[in-house]
Amino acid sequence: MSTRTAATASADGTAPAATRPRRRGTPSPGADGNRRRTLFYVGALVVLAASIALTTPLGVDGVTYGEAAQSALARLGIGGTPLPGLLDSLLWDLRLPRVLMAAIVGALLAVSGVTLQTVTGNALAEPYLLGIASGASAGAVAVVVLGLGGSVVGLTGGAFIGAVASFALLMALLWRKVLRPITIVLTGVVIGQLFSAVSSLILMSAGDAEATRSLTHWLLGSLAPSRWENVVICGAALAVCGGIIWARSGALDGLALGSETATALGIRVNANRIVFLILTAFLTAAAVASVGAIGFVGLIVPHAMRYIVGPGHKALLPASALTGAVFLIWTDALARMAFAPQVVPVGVFTALIGVPVFLLLLRRRGDI
Repeated sequence: MSTRTAATASADGTAPAATRPRRRGTPSPGADGNRRRTLFYVGALVVLAASIALTTPLGVDGVTYGEAAQSALARLGIGGTPLPGLLDSLLWDLRLPRVLMAAIVGALLAVSGVTLQTVTGNALAEPYLLGIASGASAGAVAVVVLGLGGSVVGLTGGAFIGAVASFALLMALLWRKVLRPITIVLTGVVIGQLFSAVSSLILMSAGDAEATRSLTHWLLGSLAPSRWENVVICGAALAVCGGIIWARSGALDGLALGSETATALGIRVNANRIVFLILTAFLTAAAVASVGAIGFVGLIVPHAMRYIVGPGHKALLPASALTGAVFLIWTDALARMAFAPQVVPVGVFTALIGVPVFLLLLRRRGDI
């Protein structure tokens, strides 16, 4: 036996585990992990479908599950008795769009959170880190209080314009600079503070108590204004921007290793960071313009999913999207029913739930 061969032999004369050929039919080392992830995805999809079905009838003006099932069968043309016009409109034009919007916005925020945490290298990053939420708030306040654009633009349009304006300012300040994570974070914080000050100034100068109250409800994050057109817009944003992010998950894996390692792997760090910032900006702008700023979803969901599916973005992104969708559906159901007939903005409950969950995650990480 040659020296090289002897060096690779184990004490009992067999080849080491790393060099021995696998027996036919033996699963590869990653097979169990892939099987667990597949089971998680299937289970999450089932839970998501069940959550939509169970929460759609919930509300002050009760629709029983039997009535909802009969109406669904009637809509599908396979039997069933249609509901009276008012209840049918309540179920299909108000409740179902709201639940679907909760699912889509939850997925949007979770995907944005995963992406920004990787791009900025900041575990505390969330979708509103770039100042987009503050820009959207300023745009909404300007339309409602000052009447800029009037009914032509509307609250949603004003919020979207404000979000785009804040991101344009961010890009202008970062133009032709090395996009270090700390630079992105600090610039986003400054822009957020600027637009928050603008919103406060407009509200204080207007002195309109009714407008201030209605805007405060929206700024806390409310799914009440959800309609089918909002569902279509946010769904398209998730499909396009979220799909591109998932397709470039390999670049995110490289960025997670640090700028120097990513460069050594052939990843164009600056260009990829700009692409991901633009994509997350559109996702966040679509969500905030439609339902206001809903906090903690994009912060806690990505951290929780890393414990379940690991840090690889190919698996982490869809897992976070599904979990964010289910989380926001049930949180909004709680917001609708907890103090009925009064409906609390869903952002209040995401904060109440998110704070202890995030503290628990920090404790498991050993940070506290």
